[in-house]
Amino acid sequence: MVKPFRIKTSSLQVRIFLSMIFLTIISSVLIAMVIVYQFKKEARNYHQDRLLRKENAVNEHVNFILQTTDYPVTTENLPLIFKDKIFELSIIHNIQINIYDLKGHLLITSKGNFIVDKIDNEVISPTILKIIETTSTKRFTDLRIIDGVTYRSAYNYIEDNQFKPLGIISMPVAEETSFYDTQVNSFLILFGQIYIFIIFVAVMLAYILSSYITKTIQLISERIQKTNINQRNEKIKVENVSDEIKTLINSYNEMVDKLEESAEKLAQNQREMAWREMAKQVAHEIKNPLTPMKLTVQSFQRKFNPEDPDSSRKMKDFCETMVQQIDTMSAVASAFSNFASMPAQQ
Repeated sequence: MVKPFRIKTSSLQVRIFLSMIFLTIISSVLIAMVIVYQFKKEARNYHQDRLLRKENAVNEHVNFILQTTDYPVTTENLPLIFKDKIFELSIIHNIQINIYDLKGHLLITSKGNFIVDKIDNEVISPTILKIIETTSTKRFTDLRIIDGVTYRSAYNYIEDNQFKPLGIISMPVAEETSFYDTQVNSFLILFGQIYIFIIFVAVMLAYILSSYITKTIQLISERIQKTNINQRNEKIKVENVSDEIKTLINSYNEMVDKLEESAEKLAQNQREMAWREMAKQVAHEIKNPLTPMKLTVQSFQRKFNPEDPDSSRKMKDFCETMVQQIDTMSAVASAFSNFASMPAQQ
């Protein structure tokens, strides 16, 4: 028959020790995850705010160009208006600029040596056009990841003086994450060094605390193992312990008191049983000579004849028999009396 598999239960001290180490590791890992997440969140917010600032600055510059141009401000004239200005805008604001018509077709671009040249900017997808049209802010930020690089592209309307949409301007920016990656790596290295020290301190504290917590429990366990009804058991006296341990100690001490009471009652019952057995034996020993004495008296009473010439001898035998039986009973009574008056047993 195959025996069922059972997991060996560790001692309480080991379980407390491992639990504290486990909690320390988990808390440290969670802290590291939260900090790394915070770094990445700050990086995202930084790039988002940076793109928004550039977008506002470019829009103000674009509005200035539209107000000072000699060409009629129409969608068809946008390539002429920004023919030379778009490169100036791109250099001043250090950002690539793409201008589209309202249907999303590219009119003019400042493509040059920007890394965002990898993005296909020939046409705006209908989904983005719909979002720009329906949102209250009339703008949208598209997020793409190409070859492991994150790109943000801001889209918003180019408007005339009457706030009539003329076209759509797009400003794609490649997120530069090297600074934050360096910060995260530096933090992880520093945190790893601190983490090793924390683990070392946690192991020491866990061992000390687990030993302290289980010390009293171990003492109670040893006392329970040594508890014997046939001897006097010492009570546990420990101060400065928790309420749970104090309750356990009080329960053990109450058990010792009850055990002593039970031992006294058991001893008393044993003595009573011994005396009962002794009384039965004494009664039996006393009854043994009484029976022959009775028979002898009855026989002597029936057969005794004063006129019998052998009456003196018979009387003498009768008396000797009675004296012998009486001596036997006297010996039993003396032995019982001597036993009853024995000194207390040590």
